[in-house]
Amino acid sequence: MSSKRDYYEVLEIDRNASVEDIKKAYRKLAVKYHPDKNPGDKESEERFKEVSEAYQILSEPNKRSRYDQFGHSAGGMGGFDFGGGGDPFDIFRSFMEGSGFGDIFGSAFGGRSPGRGPGSRKQPGGDIQIRLKLTLEEIAKGGKKKLKMKRYNPCDVCVGSGAKKDSKTSSCPTCGGSGQVRQVTRSLFGQFVNIQPCSHCQGEGQIISEKCSSCHGEGRIREESFVDFDIPAGVPDQSQMPISGEGHSGLRGAPRGDLYVIFLEKEHEIFGREEDDIIYDLNLSFPDAALGISLEVETLWGPVKVDIPAGTQNGKKFRLNNKGMPHYRSGRRGDQIIIVSIYIPKSLENKEKKLIEQLRESENLIPPPKSGKSFWDRFKEKFAEN
Repeated sequence: MSSKRDYYEVLEIDRNASVEDIKKAYRKLAVKYHPDKNPGDKESEERFKEVSEAYQILSEPNKRSRYDQFGHSAGGMGGFDFGGGGDPFDIFRSFMEGSGFGDIFGSAFGGRSPGRGPGSRKQPGGDIQIRLKLTLEEIAKGGKKKLKMKRYNPCDVCVGSGAKKDSKTSSCPTCGGSGQVRQVTRSLFGQFVNIQPCSHCQGEGQIISEKCSSCHGEGRIREESFVDFDIPAGVPDQSQMPISGEGHSGLRGAPRGDLYVIFLEKEHEIFGREEDDIIYDLNLSFPDAALGISLEVETLWGPVKVDIPAGTQNGKKFRLNNKGMPHYRSGRRGDQIIIVSIYIPKSLENKEKKLIEQLRESENLIPPPKSGKSFWDRFKEKFAEN
């Protein structure tokens, strides 16, 4: 079980908090616990990292949705990476710059931008989304899977630099080598600074004089790739799993984006699914239902012998404990529910008709008269029997 605190608890917000609520909570706590305001205080430094990680997850809709479904336990399922390895100082600086609070907060940190200071930041590559269809058996047992896809990978010729061998670089004339373009506006509330990566150099601050002939200066090429990952047993239909750092490579050595796998449940020939329970329709002949029978029933975990008692009625339910789908968090299995359907043939041979005609006159086979109970009383009794 994870020792991490709940991200909503870390940011002191409820689970229905809006995006603005999350931003306000993070801004308040990040400033409070920032190491530059609490030099030498290890506890504040840890809290700063904690609130930054919580903000990084809850501020992104896809990661927040995944966290709401799986919690911290997803981190141990092979491929889940909620933290994403984000530097808390970069997260904080990016938040301030994107929100226009850079200069206002700067006064609280000695007139400078808190954290690691200015510098170019390479933009990560794009994300990839893959829809993966799985059988109920694959979902139940989980395990390793290899995905085949087309994605951008670092160029082998220039090793991702985008530059021809021995070519020179020069400072970007647009941003002066900073990798950033600043726009400053003033208002009654102070000076607001909007900082964006330079579009001319893609935030690198440098311009290549001679581009690689293989990738044409991008530092990446599109090619067939394979990714191995673990399918968590019992994963819900339509759920999404992020795999950090397995998306497209960024331009000229920038980090990869993320890969998002959406699990789709294939329709099964004999089984249905209701959350962690497996539903199985058992067709019984009238003689088998009337006389009782022992038979084998298929489950996701192999055949199981089931005793059907004499006098079993149409719609009767039997429960096979622990033969259903494992829960994606706890691993505890649901049950398999067997629903009996009495089979009535649409046509009969003459011999069969004569036998049934003889049975028709038997008093024991004549339905008893309806009781004085209401339809709903009889329905409740029937439901209780099942």
